[in-house]
Amino acid sequence: MSPLVVNGVIGVSAGKGRGVTTTRHRLTSAPTVHPLEPLTAAEVTRAVDLLRGSGHVGDACRFVSIVLREPEKSAVLAFDADGTATAREADAIVLDTADGKTYEAVVSLTDGAVSRWEHVPGVQPQVMLEEFFQCEEIVKSDPGVHEALRKRDITEFDGVMVDPWSAGHYGDEEQGRLLRGLIWMKMGGPDDNGYAHPVENLVVYVDTQAKRVVKIEDHGVVPVPQRPGNYTPDAVAPRTDLRPIEITQPQGTSFTVDGHEVRWQKWRFRVGFTPREGLVLHTVRYTDGDRERPVLHRASLSEMVVPYGDPAPTHRRKNAFDAGEYNIGTLANPLELGCDCLGEIHYFDAVFADADGNPLTIPNAVCLHEEDYGLLWKHTDFRTEKTEVRRSRRLVVSFIATVGNYEYGFFWYLYQDGTIQFEVKLTGIMSTGAVPPGTRPTHGQLLNADGLYAPIHQHWFNMRLDFDVDGTANSVYEVDTMTDPPGPDNPLGNAFRTVDTLLETERGAQRSVSPDRARYWKIVSPDARNAVGEPTAYALKPHGNVVPFVRPEASVLNRAGFMAHHLWVTPYEEQERHAAGDYPNQHQGGDGLPRWTAADRRVADTDVVVWYSFGEHHAARLEDWPVMPVQYAGFSLQPTGFFDQSPALDVPRSVNGHCG
Repeated sequence: MSPLVVNGVIGVSAGKGRGVTTTRHRLTSAPTVHPLEPLTAAEVTRAVDLLRGSGHVGDACRFVSIVLREPEKSAVLAFDADGTATAREADAIVLDTADGKTYEAVVSLTDGAVSRWEHVPGVQPQVMLEEFFQCEEIVKSDPGVHEALRKRDITEFDGVMVDPWSAGHYGDEEQGRLLRGLIWMKMGGPDDNGYAHPVENLVVYVDTQAKRVVKIEDHGVVPVPQRPGNYTPDAVAPRTDLRPIEITQPQGTSFTVDGHEVRWQKWRFRVGFTPREGLVLHTVRYTDGDRERPVLHRASLSEMVVPYGDPAPTHRRKNAFDAGEYNIGTLANPLELGCDCLGEIHYFDAVFADADGNPLTIPNAVCLHEEDYGLLWKHTDFRTEKTEVRRSRRLVVSFIATVGNYEYGFFWYLYQDGTIQFEVKLTGIMSTGAVPPGTRPTHGQLLNADGLYAPIHQHWFNMRLDFDVDGTANSVYEVDTMTDPPGPDNPLGNAFRTVDTLLETERGAQRSVSPDRARYWKIVSPDARNAVGEPTAYALKPHGNVVPFVRPEASVLNRAGFMAHHLWVTPYEEQERHAAGDYPNQHQGGDGLPRWTAADRRVADTDVVVWYSFGEHHAARLEDWPVMPVQYAGFSLQPTGFFDQSPALDVPRSVNGHCG
């Protein structure tokens, strides 16, 4: 085997395994593993060997993804209950570059056979990492692009930097597997921040299957901004007054890890990772006395999209689906101790297949650690002057992905009081444009006097939350706070209260946040009761949110229909995983949640999946340049009558003489 290096990530090339027979053979000697354990590098190789040996995969085929085929929920629960074995399977998406056809395959690793091979007509699968680099090279070497650059007084092409953007669907595109190449210039060498020097009004369409430029749009010359925008230590004078903060756990961490299962305090869950979603949490449970109580069966990023609000020719079609079009999990960073994560760390690697089918490992893709989080609870009895105070700590599970110019950090937090929080941390470099010097853009923020600017845009995320609150049967209630009318029952006008409304069907469960009603949603177990006789529940609490500002007829809103509502609820269907559908790349739209929920299925007292859409509204600031300080977006899941009293009462007052 030989080492493989892709974008700084070290993997292992295990060969193509040609000539493997399709003889079925059961791997009776393999140890029993949990059905949700991610595929190993050996299993990726075996899946590829079986596909090649089946005769379905030829020389022109590229592997878009190979991932564990997760068993149905009932099979996972049966394994957890009594060890009932499940077949080990892999899902594969394969693109035949000879004819552009996309295939889905299911490979039984247990039986040693390809159990499904099916052509999926009329779709384009996710962009592969190799296509990012192909697009840049094709654009940089095209004579038509050179001619357009010469019009802008650019005659040296070594510094050309091309970001491949998905083509979207507007009804006027060229045929083929398309990417839109947008161009910047690295004017000060390879480490120069090219986003300081956009080549405005030049858009290059590349067919990555044909490996050629199919169209060049030149909407007129705008001077390329010349001022540097570098941010490395040699470009700035660092502060000199910071002193170290040391985080140590001399007795080790309070969590344990067995394979991909994590136990911390009273929490127990499994860590998963997929090419499309990135980090996944499985079978999240909380130990309450002698009971282990389920909360979530599966929680993951379902889809995300970044719609830009600038109608200028270079920017009007910027709306990347970073999960469904780019496979954001494959863009995960290898994390660094002391920088991305701080403290006593446990890392999980992520194992994928590259386009050739070779296993590719991203080391340290997921970071697991504890951190202090201030006060957990406190009270001082002012009569006795006795104080009880507890420090809070939380468990952090995170990964960070670089998608072109942007970085996205995805963080799950588990707390000692039963709360679960999800937070996206947005940083990196804004996607820039240029206007003629002396001009102010109407749909963005001017960043310097050279005409550099950043267009207004939003970042939208949709989370798929498969709840199992005290069992698989749940209902969802919308909780609004209402002001009582004046009258004898409200003589001073001070009365307000919460009102619960059951969301009974899919269409009725398409809801939006309402700050004027302090709205949140409860996921309720109809069968379990707390000490006061109420159903046990978890609440989904918004942490601020936005609405889409594109017009209703905009292509991006049709393709990312999940933006139309903040809350969606569907009955559990294993194959319904992605809010914008399985193949949003170059798709005309209408798939995913809008299509599924058109059936208006019942969602009360059944196994429900809650889909939550939230966004970050980014009207650019000068302070966001040249690298944006982290912005935050997310939500919390809080126990609401799930426990009979505070579950954090038993947190000790001190550990080794220190509070908490």
